[in-house]
Amino acid sequence: MRIKSIFASCIFLLILITAQSSFADEVIVGYRHLADPGTLVYNGRIYLYASNDDENSYDKNSGYKMKSIVCVSSSDMKNWTDHGVVFEAPRDVAWAGRTWAPSVIARDGKIFLYFGNGGNGIGVATSNSPIGPFKDPIGKKLVETQTPGVLPAPNMWLFDPMTFIDDDGQAYMYFGGNGDSNVRVIKLNRDMVSVDGPAVSITAPAFFEASWMHKRNGIYYFSYSTNPKAQMRIDYLMSKSPTTGFTYGGIVAAQPPHNNNNNHQGIFEFKGQWYHAYHNRAVAYKLGIPTEFKRNLAVELLNYKPDGSIEQVTYTADGVPQVQGLNPYTRVEAETMNDQQGVKTEACSKGGLNVTNVKNGDWIKVKGVDFGKGAKKFSAAVASIGKDNKIELRLGSPTGKLIGTLVVPNTGQAQDWKEVSCKVEGATGKQDLFLTIKGADKPEVNIDFWSFTAK
Repeated sequence: MRIKSIFASCIFLLILITAQSSFADEVIVGYRHLADPGTLVYNGRIYLYASNDDENSYDKNSGYKMKSIVCVSSSDMKNWTDHGVVFEAPRDVAWAGRTWAPSVIARDGKIFLYFGNGGNGIGVATSNSPIGPFKDPIGKKLVETQTPGVLPAPNMWLFDPMTFIDDDGQAYMYFGGNGDSNVRVIKLNRDMVSVDGPAVSITAPAFFEASWMHKRNGIYYFSYSTNPKAQMRIDYLMSKSPTTGFTYGGIVAAQPPHNNNNNHQGIFEFKGQWYHAYHNRAVAYKLGIPTEFKRNLAVELLNYKPDGSIEQVTYTADGVPQVQGLNPYTRVEAETMNDQQGVKTEACSKGGLNVTNVKNGDWIKVKGVDFGKGAKKFSAAVASIGKDNKIELRLGSPTGKLIGTLVVPNTGQAQDWKEVSCKVEGATGKQDLFLTIKGADKPEVNIDFWSFTAK
């Protein structure tokens, strides 16, 4: 991200996000504006951590004001669970006014989140859970301009940290921006919240921002966003060392469609396949709003040639394949979905988030639900102060085969939750499930979680 912003006013305590229509699943979490994905594979899920563009104005002169990090996760690469804001300045880090472009890593039973205070230093936060809460363990910047080895550097942007743990256990953090010679890497101590020695320099042609390191088959790949003259592609270097000997490898990915501005990648391996997470501005383009400060996340496959070089990413409208069916016979958070219309989320009185204020005709799509031999009952935790509300369970589309209808009662308060159930008939095998809201008056239906019961 380029440095244009000034300090923003505090966001509302409730996280309330909306979209006007649905999007192809090239876009994940289409009702939020998110950017700069950091990645963490943890206990069978992929977690993406993002700069929160919902805090940026629709004004084309808004600037980047993000001061919180949003986390979303998936176990199947198609259905994504929204975990909301997991870290925020100054609530969780008193010295910072920004939390840009996070990088997250796990070590010794803790999760470590690194972020840029705008372009003015790098901080770290820790948690016992990948979904937070994250807190500042050192009360100051981890890396600043006074850190040995950071300077001299012309017009250095001190941001976009990426932390990587090598096979021998040594941790490194890569960072910097705005100049071929402005890449820096510094060793971290085992505690992951202190540095070991000075930063050293790496040179990358047309380096602009978005440092990223990954390792495959003994080869280190340093990828980054090029500058505007080089079309803001994601390029990469290759080496047999994490700090020296890099040579130019080529292009990871061209500038994404519907982007035409800054670029940022997160490369990860999940269940045997490599992926390229990135942001574009497809949601803003479709909504017809100013696009510069309203980005959204997407994911594509990343593959390699026999010589170890990277095949350039192909952008698609369908994103990536689903790696496994979703199990409907366990608790599924309502904010887990592949697509949606009219969805909003808010902080739930029971913890986490809930889907809120879905109205007549709105829907949630859950892709590849594996009903197996069949379901006989659907249950959900709902809340509403309206009447005559129901949730239709449909297969294949918002108006597809009806397999059950759940009546949503008036629970007295919008956060007074009641678990209700309905019979289900005709749900077998792997199906795309739609929860379609019908008959809702204002205020509309809130949903916390749901599940099916097998025959």
